[in-house]
Amino acid sequence: MRNFKILAALLLSSSSSAVFAEDIAGTWKNIDDKTGSSKAIIEIRQETNGTYTAKIVKVTPRPGYTAKETCVNCPAPYTNKPILGMDVLKGLKPAAGSNFTHGKIIDPLSGHIYSMKAKLSPNGKRLTLRGYVGVSALGRSQTWIRND
Repeated sequence: MRNFKILAALLLSSSSSAVFAEDIAGTWKNIDDKTGSSKAIIEIRQETNGTYTAKIVKVTPRPGYTAKETCVNCPAPYTNKPILGMDVLKGLKPAAGSNFTHGKIIDPLSGHIYSMKAKLSPNGKRLTLRGYVGVSALGRSQTWIRND
């Protein structure tokens, strides 16, 4: 019986460390899926309800691109709000393994809001986000690279 308790304790501790390994909180470089250059630095934080929220903490200058300062085409409550400091991702929930689901993400350049899901790479350095309308197959993916 004692050996069983020790084995159970070891299994529980190893599974809880796997949960911590799947944490996506921190800062990330938002990589443009069309150009491959960094668009912004994003800070992901875990909310008290266990979901994740992300805000833009720095807009990265890119050659030939003039950064927008406000979210002009965005729906309320984002309309005319500064892009810097904006919560662009909300409600992302941990799912099985290294997957996250049920998030919403806004593209502050177009004003479109998308459903989204994400997957953390095995080494925890890349977060692949899939934004979509309706079904995931009709969306687009973007990779964020851990910055911290």
